[in-house]
Amino acid sequence: MTETPSVLVIGGGSTGCGIARDLAMRGLDVTLVEKGNLTHGTTGRMHGLLHSGGRYAVSDQASAKECIEENRVLRRIASHCVEMTGGLFVQRPEDDDEYFEEKLEGCRECGIPAEVLSAEEAREMEPYLADDIKRAIRVPDGAVDPFRLCVANAASAVEHGARIETHAEVTDVLVKGGEVVGVEVEHQSGEGVHVHGRPGTTEEIRADYVVNATGAWAGRIGDMAGVDVEVRPSKGVMTIMNVRQVDTVVNRCRPKGDADIVVPHETTCILGTTDEEVEDPEDYPEEGWEVDLMIDTLSELVPILSEARTIRSFWGVRPLYEPPGTGTTDSTDITRDFFLLDHDERDDLPGMSSIVGGKFTTYRMMAEQISDHVCGKLGVEAECRTAEVPLPGSEDFTVLRDYMEDFGIRSPIGRRSAQRLGSRADEVLGGWEGPNPVVCDCEAVTRAEIQDAIDSSGTDLNAVRIRTRASMGNCQGAMCCHRMANELFPQYDELVVRDSLDDLYQERWKGERHALWGEQLSQAMLKHMLHATTMNRDGDAASRDEPVDFGAFDAGPDAASDAAGTGADRAATDGGPDHVGSTSDLRSGGGRKGGDDANS
Repeated sequence: MTETPSVLVIGGGSTGCGIARDLAMRGLDVTLVEKGNLTHGTTGRMHGLLHSGGRYAVSDQASAKECIEENRVLRRIASHCVEMTGGLFVQRPEDDDEYFEEKLEGCRECGIPAEVLSAEEAREMEPYLADDIKRAIRVPDGAVDPFRLCVANAASAVEHGARIETHAEVTDVLVKGGEVVGVEVEHQSGEGVHVHGRPGTTEEIRADYVVNATGAWAGRIGDMAGVDVEVRPSKGVMTIMNVRQVDTVVNRCRPKGDADIVVPHETTCILGTTDEEVEDPEDYPEEGWEVDLMIDTLSELVPILSEARTIRSFWGVRPLYEPPGTGTTDSTDITRDFFLLDHDERDDLPGMSSIVGGKFTTYRMMAEQISDHVCGKLGVEAECRTAEVPLPGSEDFTVLRDYMEDFGIRSPIGRRSAQRLGSRADEVLGGWEGPNPVVCDCEAVTRAEIQDAIDSSGTDLNAVRIRTRASMGNCQGAMCCHRMANELFPQYDELVVRDSLDDLYQERWKGERHALWGEQLSQAMLKHMLHATTMNRDGDAASRDEPVDFGAFDAGPDAASDAAGTGADRAATDGGPDHVGSTSDLRSGGGRKGGDDANS
């Protein structure tokens, strides 16, 4: 063992980044590897709820108590990532009175502040609640930005000496003499400053201890090491609305069921969710009826949702874990608690442990527990400090400062920037020289923030997105994807910038294709026309090997299409928004209620 024990953490979600921070703060030599961007897995595909524990106060009180404890911790250490919206558990006329009382009593037993509101009091808080609701329970739910929080943990880990490797997929777990001694990774594309390996190369990373924090993918890492990790992935759909129809987290007060929560998040609302067990965390159906279910069912609580514009849908996979032999058949009955699997004690394979189960809200507690475990294994005596030390950006939170005079930008934009940057606002905005225009209008993200994110992300505009929220607003990048790409030039050459733009644009399209009806259909077509015709992205001569007959463009759109190679040939290659092709193709999806699934 080296003088300073080394630990390799697999997984760049909330738990993995939390572990890297915790261990680095204790003085260990830490490397974290993640096959995509940070938040690539479950963390980047959740509804943004900071749990009070109320959702589990009847069915899983151990988890409920953990949630309210960590709710208070995150409010303290991650203030720039949290909005304390409050939460309501709303009872409709058909919902059971007995369960309402059980929920109230369960909250109180778990130490969760809970207050009964009349229907009139609840509608005073949230005017768009249905007229026929009976009553509600108010709890301290909140909204949390998982991207910002995860990046803040990684930044803290780096500040304490950790190495963070994104785009580094584990291809093998190295076992020598019956003990795990490290992993082999393959470095993939991504020119961010945290990628130390050259894309296309492999690297063996040795460590005194390995932590498997890959969530729903933990079984795959276990297979590489020759041990069973019985994760039961469960998918859920989330649907993003165009504005905040509510400013409070609204839950349906009934036993388990689909489509029972609305979470206000930044400039939007997120509707959730379903709970369906799947075999593969990366290969499962994403079906239009699931989106319909969100809107139809939650409109019973908030009727305005039935007429609102849906801008995007996405699916996430929960890393549920149940000890062998429990025999639960319904994934909604599986505990949301977390488990530490010591593979030395359980499988006679020293050198590695896995952390499975749990929830985003309890990521720090999970990280503390396994960090204690790792330190015990390595003989390190150092206490956890992550519950007391604020994350980067949360010290001296300055959200209400007026940045107009300081930074030469209008105060509403400065306020939004300050919310995202927290105590780094002075560093990022105050240290910026030159003009600071708004790059993303929907989320009020300025050039200074974009360039700060590029310093960490290189040409990976999706990494810039998760750091800033640029392109995540109402237009889903229609007005800002190209502006973000422009910020890469001239530091990067033209072809690299074009590829980065395409990667960002394709990722934005991925979630929009499930919402092509009504006003959003028109919005999608506008975006298509802006990028595919005005910017010529469906037939870009600069990306073609063969010459283009530009004279053909004078002969009209059909000849120009043939000359540029647009249409079906390009669509079949791209598999992205260009497959829409024309207004008639978009309309062929029909309405949200009609015919076959237009999004399949």
